Amino acid sequence: MLIEEAAMPGCVDKRSDYMAAKSSSVKVTLKITSLILRLLMNIIFYILVVILIIDVSRRAFDFTYQLYGPVTVDPAPGRKILIQIKPGETTMDIANKLELNRVIKNKYSFYLKARLQNLMIQTGTYEVYSSMTYKEILDEITNYKNSIIQDQEQQSEEQTE
Repeated sequence: MLIEEAAMPGCVDKRSDYMAAKSSSVKVTLKITSLILRLLMNIIFYILVVILIIDVSRRAFDFTYQLYGPVTVDPAPGRKILIQIKPGETTMDIANKLELNRVIKNKYSFYLKARLQNLMIQTGTYEVYSSMTYKEILDEITNYKNSIIQDQEQQSEEQTE
């Protein structure tokens, strides 16, 4: 092979030029590919960040609207539900009970609304509707006079007299 290269010295130069050109074109291709991939990864990352921001904003708006807006589960007249509040139940227990019975949309917003208004929920059995707002429900369960059991107890006392 050395004899052939010595016989054709220009051929070796062409081959090495071809290899150098091929090597530099591969490097350029790799750089362009790397640039495109980084650009695509950045675009995907920023799209995901925007989607995340939109989702968090939507959830924050919904929660705030549930806290301060007139939120109901069903349109009027709604479903009638009896809720019994026992001594020792926490506000979160009551909120959980209301959410399980589909009277409220979110137990956390109801709990926070009750805590922010510093209301004392009274024990008893109350008649609530799924069409009531959080404020109406809180007005109902914070007034012992609205308790159905109390009404029945007063009626039985009146009958015995």
